[in-house]
Amino acid sequence: MVDRSGPLGGLCGKPEQLCCVSVNKIFDSTRDKDCLEDVRCFLSDQSQEVIDRASAVRTKNIEVINTNISIDTVPFNRGYFQVTIRYFFCVTLEVCVCNTRILEVQGLCVFDKKVILFGSEKNVSVFTSDPEEDGFCVRPKELKCDSISTLPIVVVEVAAPIALDTKLVERCKPFGHCCINQDAIPDKVRARFEGNLVDGIGANAVFVTIGLFSVIRMERPVQLVLPACNFCLPEKDCKPTETTDPCSIFSKMCFPLSEFFPTSEDPGAQCPPIKDKGCCK
Repeated sequence: MVDRSGPLGGLCGKPEQLCCVSVNKIFDSTRDKDCLEDVRCFLSDQSQEVIDRASAVRTKNIEVINTNISIDTVPFNRGYFQVTIRYFFCVTLEVCVCNTRILEVQGLCVFDKKVILFGSEKNVSVFTSDPEEDGFCVRPKELKCDSISTLPIVVVEVAAPIALDTKLVERCKPFGHCCINQDAIPDKVRARFEGNLVDGIGANAVFVTIGLFSVIRMERPVQLVLPACNFCLPEKDCKPTETTDPCSIFSKMCFPLSEFFPTSEDPGAQCPPIKDKGCCK
Protein backbone atom coordinates (compact mmCIF):
# COMPACT_ATOMS: atom_id res chain seq x y z
CA MET A 1 0.00 0.00 0.00
CA VAL A 2 1.25 3.49 -0.83
CA ASP A 3 2.24 5.59 2.17
CA ARG A 4 0.55 9.01 1.95
CA SER A 5 1.56 10.23 5.38
CA GLY A 6 4.44 12.33 4.01
CA PRO A 7 4.41 16.06 3.33
CA LEU A 8 2.78 15.56 -0.06
CA GLY A 9 -0.24 13.69 1.20
CA GLY A 10 -0.98 12.56 -2.33
CA LEU A 11 -2.50 15.95 -3.17
CA CYS A 12 -1.26 18.92 -5.13
CA GLY A 13 -4.18 21.32 -5.28
CA LYS A 14 -4.17 22.93 -1.82
CA PRO A 15 -2.53 26.35 -1.46
CA GLU A 16 1.05 26.49 -0.19
CA GLN A 17 1.53 22.78 -0.25
CA LEU A 18 4.41 20.76 -1.62
CA CYS A 19 3.92 19.14 -5.00
CA CYS A 20 5.93 16.38 -6.69
CA VAL A 21 6.56 17.08 -10.37
CA SER A 22 8.51 15.32 -13.11
CA VAL A 23 10.73 17.71 -15.08
CA ASN A 24 13.91 17.75 -17.13
CA LYS A 25 16.70 19.04 -14.91
CA ILE A 26 19.59 20.88 -16.56
CA PHE A 27 22.82 19.26 -15.35
CA ASP A 28 25.20 21.31 -17.50
CA SER A 29 25.05 23.94 -20.24
CA THR A 30 27.27 26.13 -22.36
CA ARG A 31 26.81 29.43 -24.17
CA ASP A 32 28.96 29.77 -27.29
CA LYS A 33 29.72 32.42 -29.89
CA ASP A 34 31.34 30.66 -32.86
CA CYS A 35 32.86 32.09 -36.02
CA LEU A 36 32.62 29.38 -38.68
CA GLU A 37 35.25 30.56 -41.12
CA ASP A 38 35.23 29.74 -44.85
CA VAL A 39 32.68 26.92 -44.80
CA ARG A 40 32.15 25.37 -48.20
CA CYS A 41 28.73 25.76 -49.80
CA PHE A 42 27.27 22.74 -51.63
CA LEU A 43 25.21 23.71 -54.68
CA SER A 44 22.75 22.00 -56.97
CA ASP A 45 23.64 21.38 -60.60
CA GLN A 46 21.53 24.35 -61.77
CA SER A 47 22.99 26.65 -59.11
CA GLN A 48 26.53 25.57 -59.98
CA GLU A 49 26.01 26.72 -63.57
CA VAL A 50 25.02 30.17 -62.28
CA ILE A 51 28.06 30.35 -59.96
CA ASP A 52 30.40 29.46 -62.83
CA ARG A 53 29.18 32.57 -64.70
CA ALA A 54 29.29 34.83 -61.62
CA SER A 55 31.40 37.96 -61.33
CA ALA A 56 30.42 38.60 -57.70
CA VAL A 57 28.43 36.84 -54.99
CA ARG A 58 27.04 37.80 -51.59
CA THR A 59 24.93 36.11 -48.93
CA LYS A 60 21.35 37.29 -48.55
CA ASN A 61 20.11 34.94 -45.83
CA ILE A 62 21.21 31.98 -43.69
CA GLU A 63 19.06 29.64 -41.63
CA VAL A 64 19.67 26.43 -39.70
CA ILE A 65 17.43 23.78 -41.25
CA ASN A 66 18.55 20.70 -39.32
CA THR A 67 21.02 19.27 -36.83
CA ASN A 68 22.44 15.83 -36.12
CA ILE A 69 23.32 15.33 -32.44
CA SER A 70 25.38 12.39 -31.18
CA ILE A 71 26.50 11.63 -27.61
CA ASP A 72 29.52 9.57 -26.52
CA THR A 73 30.84 8.86 -23.04
CA VAL A 74 34.21 10.36 -22.10
CA PRO A 75 36.69 7.67 -20.96
CA PHE A 76 37.93 7.91 -17.35
CA ASN A 77 35.49 10.76 -16.63
CA ARG A 78 32.30 9.33 -15.18
CA GLY A 79 29.23 11.38 -15.89
CA TYR A 80 30.83 13.42 -18.69
CA PHE A 81 29.78 13.14 -22.33
CA GLN A 82 31.15 14.42 -25.62
CA VAL A 83 28.42 15.98 -27.75
CA THR A 84 28.93 16.28 -31.51
CA ILE A 85 26.53 18.62 -33.27
CA ARG A 86 26.39 18.79 -37.05
CA TYR A 87 24.69 21.96 -38.26
CA PHE A 88 23.04 22.13 -41.68
CA PHE A 89 22.66 25.69 -43.03
CA CYS A 90 20.51 26.76 -45.97
CA VAL A 91 22.31 29.71 -47.58
CA THR A 92 20.56 32.05 -50.02
CA LEU A 93 23.07 33.72 -52.34
CA GLU A 94 22.73 36.73 -54.61
CA VAL A 95 24.84 36.24 -57.72
CA CYS A 96 25.87 38.98 -60.14
CA VAL A 97 26.13 37.58 -63.68
CA CYS A 98 26.62 39.17 -67.08
CA ASN A 99 24.56 42.23 -68.04
CA THR A 100 24.50 43.22 -64.33
CA ARG A 101 21.68 40.78 -63.60
CA ILE A 102 21.18 39.47 -60.05
CA LEU A 103 20.08 35.87 -59.61
CA GLU A 104 19.28 34.07 -56.37
CA VAL A 105 20.49 30.53 -55.70
CA GLN A 106 20.47 28.36 -52.60
CA GLY A 107 23.21 26.18 -51.21
CA LEU A 108 24.03 24.00 -48.22
CA CYS A 109 26.75 24.58 -45.63
CA VAL A 110 27.70 21.95 -43.04
CA PHE A 111 29.73 22.39 -39.87
CA ASP A 112 30.59 20.11 -36.92
CA LYS A 113 30.90 21.34 -33.35
CA LYS A 114 32.03 19.34 -30.30
CA VAL A 115 31.53 20.13 -26.61
CA ILE A 116 31.97 18.16 -23.37
CA LEU A 117 29.21 18.47 -20.77
CA PHE A 118 28.34 16.82 -17.48
CA GLY A 119 25.19 14.72 -17.60
CA SER A 120 25.50 12.54 -14.48
CA GLU A 121 24.80 8.79 -14.52
CA LYS A 122 21.63 6.76 -14.53
CA ASN A 123 21.56 2.97 -14.66
CA VAL A 124 17.87 2.12 -14.67
CA SER A 125 15.46 0.99 -17.37
CA VAL A 126 12.51 3.28 -18.00
CA PHE A 127 9.22 2.11 -19.51
CA THR A 128 6.22 4.30 -20.26
CA SER A 129 2.68 3.55 -21.34
CA ASP A 130 1.52 4.22 -24.88
CA PRO A 131 -1.80 6.11 -25.15
CA GLU A 132 -2.54 4.32 -28.42
CA GLU A 133 -2.20 0.88 -26.78
CA ASP A 134 -5.04 0.15 -24.33
CA GLY A 135 -4.25 -3.54 -23.88
CA PHE A 136 -7.33 -4.76 -25.74
CA CYS A 137 -5.67 -5.67 -29.02
CA VAL A 138 -1.96 -5.33 -28.48
CA ARG A 139 0.27 -5.14 -31.52
CA PRO A 140 3.44 -7.22 -31.20
CA LYS A 141 6.60 -5.18 -30.80
CA GLU A 142 10.02 -6.02 -32.09
CA LEU A 143 12.18 -6.95 -29.10
CA LYS A 144 15.96 -6.79 -29.18
CA CYS A 145 18.66 -7.87 -26.78
CA ASP A 146 20.39 -4.50 -26.98
CA SER A 147 20.74 -2.56 -23.76
CA ILE A 148 18.40 0.38 -23.26
CA SER A 149 20.13 3.73 -23.62
CA THR A 150 20.55 5.74 -20.42
CA LEU A 151 22.15 8.71 -22.13
CA PRO A 152 21.04 12.22 -21.18
CA ILE A 153 19.05 14.54 -23.42
CA VAL A 154 20.85 17.28 -25.35
CA VAL A 155 18.97 20.45 -26.33
CA VAL A 156 20.50 22.90 -28.82
CA GLU A 157 19.17 26.43 -29.25
CA VAL A 158 20.58 28.68 -31.99
CA ALA A 159 19.89 32.28 -32.90
CA ALA A 160 19.56 33.38 -36.51
CA PRO A 161 23.01 32.93 -38.10
CA ILE A 162 24.90 35.99 -39.33
CA ALA A 163 26.63 36.11 -42.72
CA LEU A 164 30.08 37.60 -42.05
CA ASP A 165 31.78 37.04 -45.40
CA THR A 166 31.27 35.35 -48.77
CA LYS A 167 34.07 34.34 -51.12
CA LEU A 168 34.05 33.18 -54.73
CA VAL A 169 37.10 30.98 -55.31
CA GLU A 170 38.36 28.96 -58.26
CA ARG A 171 37.84 25.29 -57.56
CA CYS A 172 41.38 24.32 -58.54
CA LYS A 173 42.79 26.26 -55.56
CA PRO A 174 42.83 24.50 -52.17
CA PHE A 175 40.76 26.66 -49.85
CA GLY A 176 38.25 26.65 -47.02
CA HIS A 177 36.75 24.08 -44.68
CA CYS A 178 34.52 21.10 -45.45
CA CYS A 179 33.72 18.44 -42.88
CA ILE A 180 31.78 16.01 -45.11
CA ASN A 181 31.47 14.97 -48.71
CA GLN A 182 28.36 15.10 -50.84
CA ASP A 183 27.43 11.44 -50.24
CA ALA A 184 27.16 11.95 -46.45
CA ILE A 185 24.33 14.50 -46.71
CA PRO A 186 21.06 13.00 -45.36
CA ASP A 187 18.18 12.52 -47.79
CA LYS A 188 15.81 14.72 -45.79
CA VAL A 189 18.30 17.58 -46.11
CA ARG A 190 18.73 16.98 -49.85
CA ALA A 191 14.96 17.17 -50.29
CA ARG A 192 15.08 20.77 -49.03
CA PHE A 193 16.85 21.88 -52.23
CA GLU A 194 15.76 21.90 -55.86
CA GLY A 195 17.88 19.72 -58.10
CA ASN A 196 20.72 17.41 -57.13
CA LEU A 197 23.54 18.60 -54.89
CA VAL A 198 26.83 18.12 -56.72
CA ASP A 199 30.44 17.86 -55.62
CA GLY A 200 33.72 18.40 -57.44
CA ILE A 201 32.33 19.90 -60.65
CA GLY A 202 32.28 23.43 -62.03
CA ALA A 203 34.88 26.17 -62.24
CA ASN A 204 34.03 28.12 -59.08
CA ALA A 205 33.22 27.33 -55.46
CA VAL A 206 31.56 29.44 -52.78
CA PHE A 207 32.78 29.72 -49.17
CA VAL A 208 30.79 31.45 -46.44
CA THR A 209 31.90 32.70 -43.02
CA ILE A 210 29.06 32.36 -40.49
CA GLY A 211 28.60 33.86 -37.05
CA LEU A 212 26.59 31.61 -34.75
CA PHE A 213 25.22 32.15 -31.23
CA SER A 214 24.12 28.95 -29.49
CA VAL A 215 23.09 27.56 -26.11
CA ILE A 216 23.65 23.84 -25.53
CA ARG A 217 22.33 22.11 -22.43
CA MET A 218 22.28 18.56 -21.10
CA GLU A 219 19.16 17.36 -19.28
CA ARG A 220 17.75 14.32 -17.52
CA PRO A 221 14.19 13.64 -16.31
CA VAL A 222 13.99 13.89 -12.52
CA GLN A 223 11.30 14.13 -9.84
CA LEU A 224 11.36 17.28 -7.71
CA VAL A 225 9.32 18.53 -4.77
CA LEU A 226 8.21 22.14 -5.27
CA PRO A 227 5.93 24.49 -3.34
CA ALA A 228 2.65 24.96 -5.21
CA CYS A 229 -0.08 27.54 -4.58
CA ASN A 230 -2.78 26.31 -6.92
CA PHE A 231 -3.47 25.03 -10.40
CA CYS A 232 -2.80 27.48 -13.21
CA LEU A 233 -6.11 28.22 -14.89
CA PRO A 234 -6.53 30.67 -17.80
CA GLU A 235 -8.49 33.80 -16.94
CA LYS A 236 -8.66 35.37 -20.40
CA ASP A 237 -11.96 34.86 -22.22
CA CYS A 238 -11.56 35.07 -25.99
CA LYS A 239 -14.87 36.02 -27.55
CA PRO A 240 -15.52 36.09 -31.28
CA THR A 241 -15.88 39.47 -32.95
CA GLU A 242 -19.46 40.62 -32.68
CA THR A 243 -19.42 42.76 -35.79
CA THR A 244 -18.52 41.90 -39.36
CA ASP A 245 -17.85 45.52 -40.34
CA PRO A 246 -14.12 45.68 -41.21
CA CYS A 247 -13.98 49.44 -40.59
CA SER A 248 -15.40 48.95 -37.10
CA ILE A 249 -12.70 46.38 -36.33
CA PHE A 250 -10.01 48.68 -37.74
CA SER A 251 -11.21 51.62 -35.63
CA LYS A 252 -10.45 49.64 -32.45
CA MET A 253 -6.82 49.06 -33.40
CA CYS A 254 -4.17 51.20 -31.71
CA PHE A 255 -2.12 53.56 -33.83
CA PRO A 256 1.34 52.00 -34.44
CA LEU A 257 3.44 54.84 -33.05
CA SER A 258 6.55 52.65 -32.78
CA GLU A 259 6.52 52.12 -36.56
CA PHE A 260 6.77 55.87 -37.19
CA PHE A 261 8.90 56.83 -34.18
CA PRO A 262 11.21 53.90 -33.28
CA THR A 263 12.63 54.02 -29.79
CA SER A 264 16.38 54.10 -29.27
CA GLU A 265 17.89 50.85 -28.01
CA ASP A 266 20.84 52.72 -26.48
CA PRO A 267 19.87 54.14 -23.05
CA GLY A 268 22.61 56.74 -23.39
CA ALA A 269 21.06 58.06 -26.57
CA GLN A 270 17.94 59.36 -24.83
CA CYS A 271 17.36 63.09 -24.90
CA PRO A 272 18.06 65.01 -21.65
CA PRO A 273 15.15 66.52 -19.72
CA ILE A 274 13.84 69.71 -21.25
CA LYS A 275 14.28 72.63 -18.89
CA ASP A 276 12.96 75.47 -21.07
CA LYS A 277 10.53 75.56 -23.83
CA GLY A 278 12.00 74.08 -26.91
CA CYS A 279 12.49 70.75 -28.62
CA CYS A 280 14.80 67.81 -28.20
CA LYS A 281 16.95 67.42 -31.30
